[in-house]
Amino acid sequence: MLWAGRMRLGTFGILLMLVHASAACEFGPFPYSVTGIVCRMTKPAALLLNQETARVIQAAFRNAKFPNITGERSMRLLGKVAYGLSNIQVNDLSIEQSEVELKENDAIHIAIKNVTAFFKGTLTYGYAGAWFLQLFHSVDFEIESSIDLQINIKLMCQKDQVAADASDCYLTFHKLTLHLQGDKEPGWLKQLFTDFISFTLKLVLKSEVCNEIHFLAQVLANFVHDLAVNFVQDEDIRLDISLASVPLIKANYLESHHKGLVLYKNYSDVFSDSVFSPSLLTESRMLYFWLSEHILSSLASAAFLDKRLALTIRGEKLQALFEMEDTEAQRKAVQMIFQGTSCNDSVAKVWSLAHPQISLQPEGTVVKSLVAAEVTIFPRGGEPLIVLYMEKEVMVTIQAAYAEKKLILYPLDSRIEFKVFKCTADPSGNDPSIRNFLQRMISVVGIPEVISRIEPALTSLMNSKGLHLFEIRNPEIITRKGYAIVQLDFSFPNHLLLDFLEKRL
Repeated sequence: MLWAGRMRLGTFGILLMLVHASAACEFGPFPYSVTGIVCRMTKPAALLLNQETARVIQAAFRNAKFPNITGERSMRLLGKVAYGLSNIQVNDLSIEQSEVELKENDAIHIAIKNVTAFFKGTLTYGYAGAWFLQLFHSVDFEIESSIDLQINIKLMCQKDQVAADASDCYLTFHKLTLHLQGDKEPGWLKQLFTDFISFTLKLVLKSEVCNEIHFLAQVLANFVHDLAVNFVQDEDIRLDISLASVPLIKANYLESHHKGLVLYKNYSDVFSDSVFSPSLLTESRMLYFWLSEHILSSLASAAFLDKRLALTIRGEKLQALFEMEDTEAQRKAVQMIFQGTSCNDSVAKVWSLAHPQISLQPEGTVVKSLVAAEVTIFPRGGEPLIVLYMEKEVMVTIQAAYAEKKLILYPLDSRIEFKVFKCTADPSGNDPSIRNFLQRMISVVGIPEVISRIEPALTSLMNSKGLHLFEIRNPEIITRKGYAIVQLDFSFPNHLLLDFLEKRL
């Protein structure tokens, strides 16, 4: 039996070596050069997530498949005594304390102290006496144990994503007591079988529980990766978040670096000039995301190719655009453009004519785009008529914030340059009053209107990925030349992990 147990552990060791062999990822000599996204989780966040460790440990104990334990021993006068423990399962479990420590360039060390576990099952035993007397019995048993558990989790790259190796796992038993048929008092039978099975039982428990913890660590790593993949994907547009370098473990934070290339149909995205450096991020907040300017620019290009950069405005919204101020000049311009037709019988369309250009600067995100706008009226009893068409180059600086589970965009200074201008009310284009009115309307009302449409759309998209499940505290979106940093504190949604474990089990 012991030989079989050792063989099983040896087989597991060989499999683990194969996992390590297949886990190696190839990175170039300058891995930061292809880094588009960085995630840094500091020690306060690790301490917060460690509070959820009890759920994982409980799941590991409950889900461990304990094998039947068999053995035999020769006893003087009694002959050969054989025994077997079957149907072993966890009856109750409690955890008193869990601690986490980040070991520099090594592992995440988790110490679980005073795990009280009760196992139950069936004990079958029999012996052949010196006078060929054979007796066989089967009784229920309960094992009361007190255990300390130490796990060293290493982060590595496997198939270009973060993988967790929790095979460095140790169980220390402070107590292991066998109770037969609920009898709490020691007896010769209890003492006999406790002596027989104590060492083997400890070996089996350690093997199965540690194997399950290692497996769950890998499953949870895949779960986090799948959450991230889903978060950065919307229909045909997605981000390649494969690793750009080996994950880092420092004394005060964990950090992973990802490529962040945009994937969209035949759109080809290449990036090899990242400005990322670990010194750009601090350790004062719980969670940091570093985003390259290249990612935002590529996402805007993919959105353009997917024909998402278009907007239709009608009814009250359109009327509000053209009636931003009650002045004689405005009323005259509106009358000339719409030719007496009501705004409610008109429609305006706005769309991007080329890939928008996005750059990140200390003052905010600068968006430069060539935009077309068209106004069509529907005279009663007549055919639809395009009364206004213009192409303009718009450059606007935007600052972003996140509050009350909503994305907020603040447009700052903007510049507008007309490239094409056609208006039935001014065929020659020599009437400056209409163009001046439209330029003021676009900068004062039009751009904020477009942004007000983008805000809820992006908020809804992020919430559909589960962002609203987290309690995010004091988020900051900071832009610098060539990159942006999102930094925040958060509370972990307990039910998220619980729901996942329930589905896993």
